[in-house]
Amino acid sequence: MLEQAIHSLAFASGRPAVSACIRQTPEDFQVNEIPLLEPDGAGEHVWLLIRKRLENTAQVASLLAKFSGVPTRDVSYAGMKDRQAVTEQWFSVQLPGQDDPDWMALNSETIAVIRHARHARKLRRGALKGNTFRLVLRELEGEPSALDERLARISNEGVPNYFGEQRFGRDGSNLQTVMRLFKNPKQRLTRTKRGLALSAARSFLFNQVLSQRVAAGNWNQVIAGDALQLQGSHSFFIAETLEPELVARIEQQDVHPTGPLYGRGESGVLSDCLQLETEILAGYPDWLEGLKGLGLKQARRALRVPVEGLEWHWTGTAELELAFLLPAGAYATSVLRELVVIKSQENSRTPSLRGTK
Repeated sequence: MLEQAIHSLAFASGRPAVSACIRQTPEDFQVNEIPLLEPDGAGEHVWLLIRKRLENTAQVASLLAKFSGVPTRDVSYAGMKDRQAVTEQWFSVQLPGQDDPDWMALNSETIAVIRHARHARKLRRGALKGNTFRLVLRELEGEPSALDERLARISNEGVPNYFGEQRFGRDGSNLQTVMRLFKNPKQRLTRTKRGLALSAARSFLFNQVLSQRVAAGNWNQVIAGDALQLQGSHSFFIAETLEPELVARIEQQDVHPTGPLYGRGESGVLSDCLQLETEILAGYPDWLEGLKGLGLKQARRALRVPVEGLEWHWTGTAELELAFLLPAGAYATSVLRELVVIKSQENSRTPSLRGTK
């Protein structure tokens, strides 16, 4: 199932001819959150900007709850961050009528409190503009010019907005959970596990639609009946006719075609787009019924994601450093899969990439 969810998805420019290792150290994968807003200094919620290394978001949230003496539900964050990385992200802790503990006492080899301030409201899931990434690719093998060409194309055109492998759990465990849930909707699951499973199902179906459009070469083009999403917004409108103005706006990345996040209600798409999505999703009738039966509502997600501020430079004959910005909900691994084939650490060997930049 994970093979179908990730590894068999179509590539926008064909399978990469260059391979590389990633995450050889946590510092090779650095992520910084860009919040929608910052705390104003007053209120019952303490917002903390934390740098973490080899710690996952849920573990840090639990640590904050224990340290503050509050239930885990009183600790929140905008998004999950990788464990095998160095990341900076905001958390909030609800402490009404209480003094702040000594937050600096949390500092350790894996956690550092960078800032803290009060705010009137809790930090909500999804409340961020995006993330900046600084990645190092090592043990590159292949032709450097091919990689430079792909980087230039991605900088100009963006990449398919696939949900990344982490969305589906280790070895696809979230997909296995959702299949059991669809067979037995009354199965007892924690709220978090249930939410992860349902999100994985919708993400899987979205990826299948996107992959078909990538293979057809129209993932970044408008087709009749498309729902087009405005850049930087969740709003969309229907392209009932293929007007030259719309084609130009697509090319300028002002708007993007979208795919389905399946659930109850109408998708809104029409004509060719509706026919295409209906045909693809018809292969998963149990999943469609399961998602509707469990109360999820239809939504849309952009098929394309711009890769803003993309910069790269060679730091050695076989090492490349990347820096870029992605909007909230987009995956750096979806950028990487268009660039290189990721080698397992067990299969890495002496690099043979020719030349430097």
